[in-house]
Amino acid sequence: MISVRIGSTRQRLPALPADSITKRVDAILSGWAAASRVKVRDRFRQIEINIMVAVQAGVAAALSWGIAHEILNTPQPVFAPAAAVGTIASSVGQRLHRTIALILGVAVGIGIGDVLMLFAGNGPWQLGLIVGLAVIGAILLSGRGVLVAQAGGTAVLIAALSPEVGELEYPRFVDALIGGGVGLVVVLLLLPLNPRRVVQRAASYPIEELARQLKATGQAMAARDSARLSRAVEGLIAIESDLENLKTAVEGAKEVVQLSPARWHRRQTLALFAQGAEHMDHAVWSSRGLARRAVGLVEDDEPLPAGLPIAVDRLSEAVLMLHDEFRHGRVPEEARRRVLRAVHEATLGYEEGVGLSGAAVVAQIRSAAIDLLRATGIERDDANRLTHEAAEAATER
Repeated sequence: MISVRIGSTRQRLPALPADSITKRVDAILSGWAAASRVKVRDRFRQIEINIMVAVQAGVAAALSWGIAHEILNTPQPVFAPAAAVGTIASSVGQRLHRTIALILGVAVGIGIGDVLMLFAGNGPWQLGLIVGLAVIGAILLSGRGVLVAQAGGTAVLIAALSPEVGELEYPRFVDALIGGGVGLVVVLLLLPLNPRRVVQRAASYPIEELARQLKATGQAMAARDSARLSRAVEGLIAIESDLENLKTAVEGAKEVVQLSPARWHRRQTLALFAQGAEHMDHAVWSSRGLARRAVGLVEDDEPLPAGLPIAVDRLSEAVLMLHDEFRHGRVPEEARRRVLRAVHEATLGYEEGVGLSGAAVVAQIRSAAIDLLRATGIERDDANRLTHEAAEAATER
């Protein structure tokens, strides 16, 4: 019972009946609460991954303002820290290109603005013409969004403010040089990211979640529980946002090891991590297809040999083992063994007899196995051969 106070009288509201509508409403509210928790968790995970970027942006903004204001005596060098933060915080993995585009965009805007104002004067239609031609010039020069935006924005300032604010061109161009240069110095020399740590941190959740959902899929298959299998499918779909974070982290780490002398020795290690991340993405897709096919297998009441849930469980173990061995710098031999055991168990189940969906589950297990073997550093031809040999061994048995 729920009690409420109306005036000076406390009245008790009757509880809602435990009918299907109430249960449905409770399920909707529970789903909303779970989704809210996931969103909050994702935000904190993004903060954890990008905390170093925030530190870099703060340091670069302070340095660029100090250089422009104290050394070059620019009264209000707002664009210098803005350019520094834009260099660092946006387009992770493309900071050098972004900085060059930013400076070129400012130069294009200044050049076209000055020339047209010399012949056409200033006013509303002149401003529109100047901005349009600056954008066209930036597109012809590069087509990059940063360059186009900076060219258009600079042209607006030149056309609108130059008659009232003298010598606007010089400080804006210098601010662009200072801000972009300081941003690059901070990210590449003063505070370069540790590429291995960044990628490991970004990879931890999607890898662990993939293992957890594969484990849940195997258990639900063994129990022939289609509802739990559907939840596993949803869980595998939800990994997508974390995989995007991982891709961003890998791109940023690649940029650091290519351009930062302090991180050049990490190039080979990062190449292994990048390869693993790419094929882990493929493994998630294969696992999602596996879980979907398992739903059909259970709902159609097809035969379900014991080897199939065991095989999925072995894939889950292989994912966790791969993460652990990579984290400790070991060759992922044990992860490879678990993957091939999964193929062996799935083939034994296939030999016992399966239906249409069951055969598709076996195919998806093999597909996920190849992806995981590729993630351990094995080339495609070797991964296919090892998978085929593991299946053949089960067939001969």
